[in-house]
Amino acid sequence: MKIIHLISGGDSGGAKTHVFNLLRTLNQTERAVMVCFREGPFAQEARALHIPTIVIEKSIPKTYQILKEMIIKEGFEIIHCHGSRGNMMGALLKRACKIPVVTTVHSDYRLDYMGRPLHKVTYGVINSIALRYLDYRIGVSDAMVDLLISRGFQPSHLFPIYNGLDFTPTPSKMTPAEYWRTVGLSADEHSVVVGIAARLSPVKDIATLIHAFAKAVSKAPNLRLLVAGDGELKENLVSLAQELGVSQWVCFPGWISDMTTFYQSIHINTLTSLSETFPYALTEGAREHLPTVASRVGGVPYLIEHGSTGYLFEPGDSGALAEHLVALTQNPALRKQLGDALYEKASRDFSLEATRVRQLSIYNTILRRTARKKSLPRDGILLCGAYGRENAGDDAILDAILLELRSIDPDLPIVVLSRRPKLTQRACRVNSVYTFSFHKFLPQMKKCKLYLNGGGSLIQDVTSHRSLWFYLFTLRAAKKRGCLVMMYGCGIGPIHSPHNQQKAAYYINSYVDCITLRDPHSLQELKEMHVTRPEMIVSADPTVVLSPSSPARIDTLFSQIDLPPRGKYICFSLRKWSGFSEKAPFFAKAAEYAYYKYGLTPVFLPIEPRVDLPATRQVTSLLRIPYAVWEQPFSSSDIIGLFSRMQVVLSMRLHALVFAAGRGVPLIGVSYDQKVNAFLSSVGQDLCFHLEDATTESLSHLIDIAASRIGNTEFLQDAVSKLIQLEMENHLAVKRLLLSQP
Repeated sequence: MKIIHLISGGDSGGAKTHVFNLLRTLNQTERAVMVCFREGPFAQEARALHIPTIVIEKSIPKTYQILKEMIIKEGFEIIHCHGSRGNMMGALLKRACKIPVVTTVHSDYRLDYMGRPLHKVTYGVINSIALRYLDYRIGVSDAMVDLLISRGFQPSHLFPIYNGLDFTPTPSKMTPAEYWRTVGLSADEHSVVVGIAARLSPVKDIATLIHAFAKAVSKAPNLRLLVAGDGELKENLVSLAQELGVSQWVCFPGWISDMTTFYQSIHINTLTSLSETFPYALTEGAREHLPTVASRVGGVPYLIEHGSTGYLFEPGDSGALAEHLVALTQNPALRKQLGDALYEKASRDFSLEATRVRQLSIYNTILRRTARKKSLPRDGILLCGAYGRENAGDDAILDAILLELRSIDPDLPIVVLSRRPKLTQRACRVNSVYTFSFHKFLPQMKKCKLYLNGGGSLIQDVTSHRSLWFYLFTLRAAKKRGCLVMMYGCGIGPIHSPHNQQKAAYYINSYVDCITLRDPHSLQELKEMHVTRPEMIVSADPTVVLSPSSPARIDTLFSQIDLPPRGKYICFSLRKWSGFSEKAPFFAKAAEYAYYKYGLTPVFLPIEPRVDLPATRQVTSLLRIPYAVWEQPFSSSDIIGLFSRMQVVLSMRLHALVFAAGRGVPLIGVSYDQKVNAFLSSVGQDLCFHLEDATTESLSHLIDIAASRIGNTEFLQDAVSKLIQLEMENHLAVKRLLLSQP
């Protein structure tokens, strides 16, 4: 593979380190050439590292011509740009060279020239325009990809990457005490040194660190602060330390080239930026097992899990930062615990080799997609369902379907209809349009090979007649525009209106090629409606294939609401429904019964917070015992992980039961809809009651039975294993359609 990298040649900091590390490792197996647009220390250092480096210091037209001839003559396959000048040249070369152009976005391009208005209206504007013309963009961290999505860049043309670092131990050149004397820091063996290495510019917000240090040193007088770096704000920061009366304990040694010795000479690493991608300061500190306190920005939370691998604070919150500094200063064991945990995660996930492998994977994906565009006139899937409403069940269905589709074809173009397209784009990294944007999805149907009506109980008229008519319309529209049509992992019914039954049967018979159904009851519903033409297969709910988040991540979610991660809990997943208000006191009594008899603290986990929280509050307002409520929406993996920590789950929500069943948790179902009964029956569960039958006595009795099953997962394992096997029918059916001839 031959890649040409374009960069201005005046870069510093994390961007320079990323490019140098990347090209050094890429050239182990590929041909990666770097072109700079100026001679200087950057190009000289690159040559010293044996990176193939060419400098072109010409006018823009002349540089363009030289690069065009070089790229075509030497057969480069990809142009990879960095920074505003590289992006501008890449945009100019794109059409002439007829090869894909990709850029790495190292920082928020709207903040790159913060404090430099002239550069902002020149280089900044040019960069913003050029970014829109390139084929693909690589964000340094998932957070940068999310930022680009929020600004209108298509997720299918975005890739995340993380700054990699060599974690090979480096011997110290001097002791910490020697280093402190060298840089002029007043510290001794009793001192705890807090450090930061950053440009002294507005976006790094070093002032917040100095304010926090001033607050912390009053409680921990052995604290010292070492601020490594240079920049336009240095004099202001020195003055600020004097104004706050802490200048004798703060040292500004200026620009430091030996970062290894710096990190080996501090006890706590910090980062206070207002905006970041994924700074090397974190992994460089992690390499030295340093506990880290960082602002919750950019890709930082992907490495720093609050309370597990470090501490996070909101940007500008000097009070929270000060509290964390004091806690770490006064507890050496905590410093070691967090530092070791951070090292373990960083060395595993953010090594140089991990970055090299990821970058090669991105290149290969780009080349495959470029070739694919030329060979397939009709390609991809349009996926429609009840998505984008922050309903954890529907979102999990989407996650599961996307997981299956990408396992079949990782390059498959996918567009999802969603009520909140930007939310779906960020959460799933998939192109999305508004559900009712007919002018967008109808033309898309002419390009796609397959239309998926995906998951959940879409074909029903209990919640709305209009939604049923809409979904039936899309089946017809897709078939008329040349798509194959599949209903994927569906639940059918109830459809109460005879007219709606006839209409649904007609549309399904006329326009659907294949249906996979999540339970036998749905198959029976279709037969009673006289649906006969499509292939009909009993499968299972798509979400049974999903996995929970890591234990550390789940621990963090518990700590956010001050709950012990390994406590004993009974979970209630309730929803607003006709007749619920009259039954709310019985659920409250049941929660108290479980608490007093079995020591199970009630926690309330809404599947669709907007709809479910009112019902939850009706119950919690009656409680006289400790309880907890998660009010925010969660990702599928997070919510599955939360359910895995429960001893008993009592739920009105189908997917709460599905998530808990997959983790072997005893279940109690509230049957307000036939889909709840159908699922519990499929996993051999007998603890189910109708909402209208709820009483204190009946709920307490069911809790007694469920509590007797705590720890005994065997009664669920076989049934769930069968469901997972059945779910493969969804996978096989969609694969057959995708591989079929047009």
